[in-house]
Amino acid sequence: MGKIVVITGGGRGIGAATAKLFARNGFAVCVNYKSDAVSANEVARAIVAEGGTCLAVQADISEEAGVLELFSTVDRELGRLTVLVNNAAILKPQTRVEHLTAERIENIFKTNVFGSFLCCREAVKRMSRRHGGAGGVIVNVSSAAARTGSPNEYVDYAASKGALDTLTRGLALEVADEGIRVNGVRPGFIHTEMHADGGEPDRIARLAARIPLKRGGEPSEVAEAIYWLASEKSSYSTGNFLDLAGGL
Repeated sequence: MGKIVVITGGGRGIGAATAKLFARNGFAVCVNYKSDAVSANEVARAIVAEGGTCLAVQADISEEAGVLELFSTVDRELGRLTVLVNNAAILKPQTRVEHLTAERIENIFKTNVFGSFLCCREAVKRMSRRHGGAGGVIVNVSSAAARTGSPNEYVDYAASKGALDTLTRGLALEVADEGIRVNGVRPGFIHTEMHADGGEPDRIARLAARIPLKRGGEPSEVAEAIYWLASEKSSYSTGNFLDLAGGL
């Protein structure tokens, strides 16, 4: 049976690097995206040009209907899921908690938490031996912010990633004897477009001196960690986290 990976938010940054790495290792790849079709299709074309298989699927994972459509499309076009990488997440402009609106908090949690829960649910239905599956792996892309709290900037985002860490640990224990491993990665300051989403494109340059390694990370470095957790080389790891924050 072929290896199939779904990567949410796979059109840019960490997601795009992860999609290309999995493809180079023989996976058929589903690149999920919400709105940036140009970037997602560029990733898919690059993978196909190198002889791989890639499907770009538009779906808003913050909505249950979008998640159901995403997974049914993969079932139909690629086959039974092997690996899920929950990478999709949103970030809003930097602010303090006292200025947060209910709408903003809800939007953050709908994508970063609810969406990941729903994707995990659908993956378990397909992977679990209880449901006739052959097992599989889930890797959740969290953040070092889950540990630091990101005060004065993104406490709502940090809290959403803390919830994702709890999901990772709880689900790992729940499905360990059903052939599914669940782990997480916690990137720190990585060179992606997400900093611009938060209103400060050069944020890493401002904060680099605080990082023990004195630099930001590259998406490819996070992708390597994700792939390792999805591979048989980490076959005895579940419910664990890899921190990729340059020593923070």
